Amino acid sequence: MPYVRANHSGSLQHTVLEVNLQSSQVKLKEQNVDLEGQIWNPPVSGTVYGTLLNYKGSLEKMGESLNEDPYKRPPQAPVLYIKPANTLIGHQGIVPFPKEEDELEIGASLGIVIGQKATKVSQEDALNYVEGYTVVSDISIPHESVFRPAIKEKARDGFCPVGPWVIEKEAVENVDALDISVYINDEVKQENNTKNLVRSVSELLKDVTEFMTLNKGDVLMIGIPENAPKASNGDHVRIEIENVGTLKHTIAKK
Repeated sequence: MPYVRANHSGSLQHTVLEVNLQSSQVKLKEQNVDLEGQIWNPPVSGTVYGTLLNYKGSLEKMGESLNEDPYKRPPQAPVLYIKPANTLIGHQGIVPFPKEEDELEIGASLGIVIGQKATKVSQEDALNYVEGYTVVSDISIPHESVFRPAIKEKARDGFCPVGPWVIEKEAVENVDALDISVYINDEVKQENNTKNLVRSVSELLKDVTEFMTLNKGDVLMIGIPENAPKASNGDHVRIEIENVGTLKHTIAKK
């Protein structure tokens, strides 16, 4: 079974677990761990970066608008934003539902967890800077424009569930061909695959570190597939990423 790094039982300290993704069996020192009955804190502590328009479908959906004001032309480099620390919650957490909203968008993304300082890395060496991968639910208040950072829509408390763990990169044979599925109340709402990225994982790392350093512990989301499903108050969300894990959370008014 592959190894994962997690902060479970409410601990802020990392624990190394063994996990069987097919049976959802998790072990700590040969003892089974109750996956559902645990409190899972976010398994990451660095800066979490999101990437816009890195799925071919999301870029195509923008169409000719990318050649018009305010964009003027399609992006020539990765377009990034930050999910600050206040947005992070763990597996099985509760996302606060703003009382003035009707729905929230559920952005399913693979998170690349950086294992060492990465500056101007080559595409060939890019994966050597990766510790592992996690599942991220990038929550947003629905909005259309990607021209400026949508802080009000994307940076609210609890708007970035992450986890339940960081799986070692060796457990993921081909990170550029992973199925991603989103379920709301156990009904599948979205299916996509990382083979549909504009920039592959290694190409994205090369292009991002060309203009900024990624540090150990940082997380780079690869992007959100087009037509992100929407959830409302009381909905239960489940995001599955092949060979990485399953992240669950609930949307609820507080």
